[in-house]
Amino acid sequence: MKITWLGHAAFRIETAGAKILIDPFLSYNPSFADQDRKAVAEGITHILLTHGHGDHVGDTVALANETGAVVLANADLAAWLAAKGVKKIEMGNTGGTVNLGGFTATFTQALHSSAQITEDGVSHSLGSANGLMLHFDDEPSLLHMGDTDIFTDMGLINELHQPDIGLVPIGDRFTMGGAVAALACQRFFDFKHAIPCHYGTFPIIDQTPETFVKGMDGLKTRVETPKVGTVLSF
Repeated sequence: MKITWLGHAAFRIETAGAKILIDPFLSYNPSFADQDRKAVAEGITHILLTHGHGDHVGDTVALANETGAVVLANADLAAWLAAKGVKKIEMGNTGGTVNLGGFTATFTQALHSSAQITEDGVSHSLGSANGLMLHFDDEPSLLHMGDTDIFTDMGLINELHQPDIGLVPIGDRFTMGGAVAALACQRFFDFKHAIPCHYGTFPIIDQTPETFVKGMDGLKTRVETPKVGTVLSF
């Protein structure tokens, strides 16, 4: 498995059977500005969305049309994307699992909101906010927490799915901050690897992962803090 952080909460995941983008906020993502969008989109088979905010849906419509990728989203967001012209859609909701061929995706709980104010000036409710739990046949399991605060049922997610890799929001203000995110990992998960995200993108959120890294010191979980565009292999 290869994982590339694309800035904010966006990731490219490459496995033997799939090339996946999660929350592909690229075009207006200042953290992604110097990266090659064409290279990131190359060969993409799936686009997975945690929720409907613009900094997570990002380039989904354009990328889906360019690549023919299957888009997975909660039912409300999926219907909204279909109205925007996305052709290949898989929908689900909290607790549900979708078999995507080569891997499964389960919608886990997240404490956050999910809506967009679109060009018509109307706020559109786009379903619940979720995390995404991915299971592969012969590769590490991976949990993208989505945007969330800490909550005690994270322990149930770990019990049910035992994720090897955690993609953890740490930026504060709109998600849990670094210290709380570290507590969540320590108390509720047994990650082998944790990759912090949702920081450094905008001035009003935390700019570095230092607080999270400090909070994880001494734990068995290995914390990876790659630069945007760096490929990690697991």
